[in-house]
Amino acid sequence: MTNTILQNLLAKDVVLLDGGWGTEFHKRGLPPGTHPDLCNLDNPDIVMQVAKSYVDAGSDVILTNTFGSSPFVLEKHGCADKCYEINRRGAEISVEAAATATDRDVAVFASVGPTGVMLMMGEVTEQELYDGYLQQITALKEGGVAGVVVETSSDPQEAVQAAKAAKSLGLFVVVSAVFDSGRKKDRTMMGATPEKYVEAALGAGADVVGSNCGRGIESFHEICKRMRAAAPTTPLWMKGNAGLPETIDGKTVYKQTPEEFADGAMTLIDEGAKFIGGCCGTNPAFIAELRRRIDAR
Repeated sequence: MTNTILQNLLAKDVVLLDGGWGTEFHKRGLPPGTHPDLCNLDNPDIVMQVAKSYVDAGSDVILTNTFGSSPFVLEKHGCADKCYEINRRGAEISVEAAATATDRDVAVFASVGPTGVMLMMGEVTEQELYDGYLQQITALKEGGVAGVVVETSSDPQEAVQAAKAAKSLGLFVVVSAVFDSGRKKDRTMMGATPEKYVEAALGAGADVVGSNCGRGIESFHEICKRMRAAAPTTPLWMKGNAGLPETIDGKTVYKQTPEEFADGAMTLIDEGAKFIGGCCGTNPAFIAELRRRIDAR
């Protein structure tokens, strides 16, 4: 993926991201409890379907199906030895999907999630985290991604190691945290505030900071404002959920409509978000509605 695509992307006032992936896999028949990242090798067609659905909906950036593809996570699934293959193929599938866009360039950013091991508990060292992320991100880069999104993060020190690994490979880096804990629901599970995340991410060389998951889009306004205050010139990344989930007949259901979600997302743009998209419960219809709203501006 050329630097020109990335430069053109950053020249936009608003960059439209993709939406949720997990629920899209389940709609297509992926059994509950199956690690979706393994589909990169075992069922690449379903991964292509989800990636292309967001290209068709109008996303300027799509992610890769590699959220849980660090060697630490893959080890729990008995396939750490396939770390390189899973990540490279995950990148290649999204790059192939992005190339189907006929009216614009679509960039691919790699999804890099938490490792599931606790730095503060001594389960892993910073160097081990860095090495693990470097292994994962090297494969993603070789698969053709233009950037890396360290997402759904709760420990800023873990995010720092991922960001440093990505920057060492010359990649564009986003650090996105999930704020859903504390009395005011403005801290990560590890107690970090938006201001702490901004400081840690920018210190590690991140190009963009933001938040995803955790709560509905309506709860992102305060986070967005605080991050904007802490980093007045840094682009912000915001991907909220489609409201709060409800359990109906044993299934997780998000009742928010694309129109309701888009109302909140457009307000976030006014509050300083440059990169805007959706997380859990959102789907291509949400992104298509956002595409219409953004183009109408």
